[in-house]
Amino acid sequence: MQKILQQYLLIIAMVIGITLYKPLSHLFAIIPYSLAVMLFITYTRISWVDIHLSKFHYLLLSIQYIGSIAVYLLLLPVNRILAQAALMCILAPTATSAPVVAGILGGSISTVASYSIISNLSTAFITPFILTFIGNSNETAPFFPTFWYIFQRVMPVLILPFAAAITLKKISPKAHEKIRSAQIVSFYLWGITLTIVIANVTRFVVAQGSDNYLLEILIGISALIICLLQFFTGRKIGFKFDKTIAGGQGLGQKNTVLAIWMTQAYLNPIASLGPGLYALWQNLVNSYQIWKKQKEE
Repeated sequence: MQKILQQYLLIIAMVIGITLYKPLSHLFAIIPYSLAVMLFITYTRISWVDIHLSKFHYLLLSIQYIGSIAVYLLLLPVNRILAQAALMCILAPTATSAPVVAGILGGSISTVASYSIISNLSTAFITPFILTFIGNSNETAPFFPTFWYIFQRVMPVLILPFAAAITLKKISPKAHEKIRSAQIVSFYLWGITLTIVIANVTRFVVAQGSDNYLLEILIGISALIICLLQFFTGRKIGFKFDKTIAGGQGLGQKNTVLAIWMTQAYLNPIASLGPGLYALWQNLVNSYQIWKKQKEE
């Protein structure tokens, strides 16, 4: 039963999430807590000395910022809303769950954890400036409110589980080791979180009242292409540093919740379909990777 669940988690999550999207989407508020628990379990596998930045991380950051602006400028002559949607799919920081998935796939948790922290923190400083320049003519992104929102929503989820794991190792090595050996719990928590995310994306797509279906389709297609390219590019960069999985998850797995909020707050609301559908695409990619790994094992 466990083997079947691990291999077909994506199908199960999609069926439940889409079918029961109305009640399940109301559980979206628990996701930060489930992420914190997953990260706490995952972080028991690393230590403070494992957290450091390298050339590998800076290459991924350059794609996140320079790449997002380049894609925006490329698509701007085609359609402004499409350009905004594509930009946010690249500009979004690494998902807080990326170290969890990297650990499930057998990648370097410490590498992804390091990049997740610096990606989210740098986003808090850099994104307000970018959104100020590309936002709608009557909208600007004030620096301090945007920074504070990102900081209070993301950093506790990232930092507190790591601090708790390090503290537990010092005060109770036996409890730390017991939690460290229970990594499968992270997998099942990820499955529950995935179901809720899919339900929320479904609700989000259904709630769109725009009649411009062609634009929405183009946004969905662009989000899919960007998603696949980021996973592919990240893995290619990671391969050169012997961090293939970490590269793919670091660059491809995005914090779409933040991206959706920033888009709806400071850009055209329709553009938030980009990161909204990106959440679906990246979970498809992650689920396929996990299914493939489980099948190989």
